[in-house]
Amino acid sequence: MYTRPFYLQDSCALAEQLLGKLLVHRAKEGLTAGMIVEAEAYAGPEDKGAHSYGGRRSERTEVMFGEGGHAYVYLIYGMYHCFNVVAGPVGKPEAVLIRALEPVDGVELMLRRQEERRKKLSESRTDTLCSGPGKLCVSMGITKADYGRDLCGDVLYIEDYKTIDRSRIYVSPRINIDYAEEYRDVLWRYYIKDNPSVSKVPKRYRGLPLRGGRGS
Repeated sequence: MYTRPFYLQDSCALAEQLLGKLLVHRAKEGLTAGMIVEAEAYAGPEDKGAHSYGGRRSERTEVMFGEGGHAYVYLIYGMYHCFNVVAGPVGKPEAVLIRALEPVDGVELMLRRQEERRKKLSESRTDTLCSGPGKLCVSMGITKADYGRDLCGDVLYIEDYKTIDRSRIYVSPRINIDYAEEYRDVLWRYYIKDNPSVSKVPKRYRGLPLRGGRGS
């Protein structure tokens, strides 16, 4: 698993480097794991798409102000959890939203957790089990109980898996943050081109090849 220094970088650099890594959750029901194929960077106080925009500090966002390498989990629409990796040093509240995984281990457990959806899936379509931040958390068993969990521990963590050639990494605007004004269109969504587990999004989010650093 990765140690603290890996997480102490800005959210865009971390989002790119997380592609191809393995997210592992050792829950009471068993182990599940998936390769990270899609991630979005949120750049802290200056980023109008981030929960920490303007330095807003609350019970929900508090973990983002701490040291990188912890889990930021929140609820959307009153029903879906989203899992984020806190990035950067103390006092710089950045995070990376993990949007999609390619299932690797514990697929049967993922299917049981998705029992309602299982009726609509064939056994061969396991690529859809984690193709979106809400589905990912259901399949991986990630809930608000994991808020603040240390990703350098042995319950929920990230480890090396595959090296993704930069030619396969594409970028696009982040999904559904039209409220973010000039930050709506920054290319801070990173994904593995043509991977079937990447979440399905409108054509306006069609990506471009990765070129350089933050803002490219």
